[in-house]
Amino acid sequence: MRTRHLLGTLAALALAVPAAAVTATPAAAIGPNPLPVTVTNNTGRGDATFLYVLGVNLSTGRLGYVNSAGTFTAWSGGQLPPSPAPDVSIAGPGNGGSTTIRFPRGFSGRVYFSFGEKLKFFLTPDGLVQPAPWASGDPNYNILFDWSEFTYNDAGLWLNSSQVDMFAIPHAVTVTGATGVTKRTGDVVSDGRNKTINSIKAQSGWANTVYTRSDGTVLRALSPGKAAGAGLFSATYLDSYITSAWNAYASKTLTVVPFADQPNTKYFGRTSGNVMNFTNSSGAQVASFNKPSSANVWGCDGNLAAPNDQVVGPISRTLCAALNRGTLGTVDTQPSTNAAQFYQNSPTNQYAKIIHANMVDGKAYAFAFDDVGAFESLVNDGDPRSASIILSPFGAGGGGGGGIPSNTWNTVISKNSGKCVDARSSGTANGTAIQQYTCNNSYAQQYQFQPTDSGYVRINNRNNSAQVLDVTGVSTADGALINLWSYVGGGNQQWLPVDEGGGYYHFVARHSGKCLDVPAASTADSVQLQQYTCNGTAAQSFRLAAQP
Repeated sequence: MRTRHLLGTLAALALAVPAAAVTATPAAAIGPNPLPVTVTNNTGRGDATFLYVLGVNLSTGRLGYVNSAGTFTAWSGGQLPPSPAPDVSIAGPGNGGSTTIRFPRGFSGRVYFSFGEKLKFFLTPDGLVQPAPWASGDPNYNILFDWSEFTYNDAGLWLNSSQVDMFAIPHAVTVTGATGVTKRTGDVVSDGRNKTINSIKAQSGWANTVYTRSDGTVLRALSPGKAAGAGLFSATYLDSYITSAWNAYASKTLTVVPFADQPNTKYFGRTSGNVMNFTNSSGAQVASFNKPSSANVWGCDGNLAAPNDQVVGPISRTLCAALNRGTLGTVDTQPSTNAAQFYQNSPTNQYAKIIHANMVDGKAYAFAFDDVGAFESLVNDGDPRSASIILSPFGAGGGGGGGIPSNTWNTVISKNSGKCVDARSSGTANGTAIQQYTCNNSYAQQYQFQPTDSGYVRINNRNNSAQVLDVTGVSTADGALINLWSYVGGGNQQWLPVDEGGGYYHFVARHSGKCLDVPAASTADSVQLQQYTCNGTAAQSFRLAAQP
């Protein structure tokens, strides 16, 4: 569920209420009001940062901003031509630091983050003019910035990273619910920002979609729709594929099953000329679509406009996702949920293909309806207690075991204490406590990182390589202790190494989303390690030292 937008003044975007937030039946008020959201800066950049929480009050429909305490204020005083908005920036975290902001319940919008310079916003009598960096005349054109999108209401929190308009500052998003379980997505692979941008730039015809500032900083890669609109990319790039896919259904039937929880709700499409007509199971015509242009596919609009209903909108969403992923014409029951079938057409959406390929879990919001089939970088919890946005390293680093050696033995050293992760008394039995202890180069302090899947690793101890770091009892609670245990493949025995830059990592338990942690930031010997909600502190940060 991506925050939807309406086209606004000066080709910018004005926030609108997500359809799901409008149509959902609110539950009883749950979760703190406001909700704490921690923004952590792991980019490796030394710039000053600035945060903005902007959006719409869902009760009143008024557009406004939120301060660091979570208080909403409606915009006022807008003019035509648009007048500068007041400075509502919140001081953001320096490299390696964190800043807490707050979302009031009943609010939907964006969290902007900019580096080195504050963003320029403008007000009209009925709304806010947002940055539009695909336009060279926009005052934010030479600023490094990006945003996350969210809705927080009585039904819970939805928080997502977004690459629909551009790829600029990759970031992970998390939410921790009342049960203590943390959900996380949006991590790029090691060196993921550079790999993504360089790969897009290397595609034939795509080089101008990447913009580099005069000081050498690569600011962003534009999505194909935004780049084409700015004259930086072919306006007809996808036309030949669209025509081929559309014409395929002149001689066969397309079946659309738009609701995963309603497998018997089906619509059947056949093409006549440039029109695709859909009937329901009783044979009644329910929708018609004219063949879309490349711009319609990139924007999921125009001939693919998706109204907020239960028939035309869901069919349109499905068509748009299939055309962006290149499965329309070859996969005749949609949506396809087999990612191996995506982006096999020529020409294809290289932007979406490359972004997804460089995500640890393969999920991203690379076009407007990338949530079809649940391929979006979204976290949701109906009973949230906290959330976070983690800005990823710009250089080598990121999620997915970035830079973690898998064929050597390493000591694992706490940033907070300078002490080593250690198997107590060189034990090899199941249940041996994993503690921190003065480094001594013993096998009890040496570990090997063996990949499992999706970027996770098992952390084997050298005393007995069949044993790994294990969260006791498969607990998802803060404070659950870490022991050695024979590897059985459980999520409580698998860890996501997230490169923080500067040679440090934090390790996230697969089953809980929580971090390997030294309790109370202790510097004492023999303190047993635990899992704890990830918080960006030195007590959760570790470096590796290779051993012979």
